[in-house]
Order: sequence, then structure tokens, then C-alpha cells
Amino acid sequence: MVLTIDIGNSNIALGGFEGDELSFVVRISTEIKKTADEYAAKILGVLAVNNVGKRSIKGAIISSVVPPLNSVMKKAVRILWGIEPLIVGPGTKTGINIHCDMPSSVGADLICACVAAHGIYGSPSLIVDMGTATKMTVVNDKGAFVGVSIIPGVEMGLNSLAEDTAQLPKVELEAPRFIVGKNTVDSIRSGVIFGNAAMIDGMIDRINQEVGAELPVYATGGVAHLIIPHCKHQIKIDEYLILKGLNIIYNKNA
Repeated sequence: MVLTIDIGNSNIALGGFEGDELSFVVRISTEIKKTADEYAAKILGVLAVNNVGKRSIKGAIISSVVPPLNSVMKKAVRILWGIEPLIVGPGTKTGINIHCDMPSSVGADLICACVAAHGIYGSPSLIVDMGTATKMTVVNDKGAFVGVSIIPGVEMGLNSLAEDTAQLPKVELEAPRFIVGKNTVDSIRSGVIFGNAAMIDGMIDRINQEVGAELPVYATGGVAHLIIPHCKHQIKIDEYLILKGLNIIYNKNA
């Protein structure tokens, strides 16, 4: 089994692949001050809950947007399985070109999503990754990374409302019945859910106009399932796009 690890700013997703089949996905919180030993213990614990034996992992690959955790996670994997994980970065074979000003600055999560979208669905495409930030990435008809728009994330905006105002509460993310809210909670939910859906629809229109084509759109990320169903465009949700991209990249480099 290949262990894929996606280190994000808020959460770390771990997925196990038997060939192209995703066997399990677990998540732990991103905690920058934890040691390799502490991460090893957490990983072993969540894998045990999912009945994944310690000896079943034969290879590992890491995508990270939190550089201080790269060496920590590599050491944690070595502690548990005695293997050296791959880290997606400069020099990694991905099968896609990067057409931007500084290719080395492109986030590993964006590259993995592009690899998966191209390999699974074909190109061109527009990928909406809704994590801590919302990223909208364009892939051309050759499968190359063209560029990205980065927007403050859904939960970032929701948290800011509660933290930076005197009277607005923090609310659970779910769609209200009406766009025009009749109370504070529903009003916040309307703005966050429908507002982000409208933003995505509007950005899709602008991106399509700029590239001169109607791009197929794929969405991933932790809150995509809450927002995307309220968009007017046809958008396919693939929750594990980055993990699938990691598995493809691992097989290209193993």
C-alpha cells in the first residue's frame, strides 16, 4: 500500500492506495510545534482506528504547503515504516509543465490537483480547491499548469466575522432556507454559503472569458461539498483529487 500525505495549513490528509484504489482516508490537525515522535503516534493511532496494519505501508509520498513540517513528517514516516518518503517539489516527475513566472513557487497541492485532473478527467480544466484558501487553477489542453487565482477561504472569512466584530457569532456552516436572512445566524450563513457560491460562479465566467473557452470544472477541498451544490455552473466534486494526484506522482517516481 502507498501512503499519500497532504499537509495543509489546517489539516493533514492521509490516504492509502492499493494500485489506483483509494482504501482509506483519515485526517489529523496540522500542528506546527509537534515533533516527529508525536506525529508518528497520531498517525499510528488513526490508522489503527481504520484497521490499517503498520506493516502494510510499502511506500509514501508527501505534498506540503507547510515547509517547517516537511522534515518532521519525513522523520515520522521513517520512525513508523523505515522508508524514505518522496516529497513533491522541484525535480519530482509529475508529467505536467508549469507555465508561470516562477515554477518553483507553485504549491505542491496545486501541482497534485493538476496531475490528477489531467490524468483522470483529461484536459483542459479549471480546478477549484476549497481549503484554508480557495484556489482556482487553470490547466490547458496539454495538461500544463497555466496559473491560479487565490482567494481567502470560506472558513477564514467565517472566522473573521466572529473574531473581528463585536456582535456577530461564530456559526455552523450550513445553507439557510432563504438568501435574505431573518436572523443573525441565517444571515451569516447566507452570506458565507451563497456568497462564496456566487463568487465561484463569477470567477468561472471571468476565467472562461479570459481563456476563450468553456472549461470543465472540478472541485475539491474540505468545504467544497458545502458550497459547490449552490453554484449555477456544472461542477464535478472530487473530494480526494490531491491524494489521487499524489498516488499518480508516486507511481511516476517509484
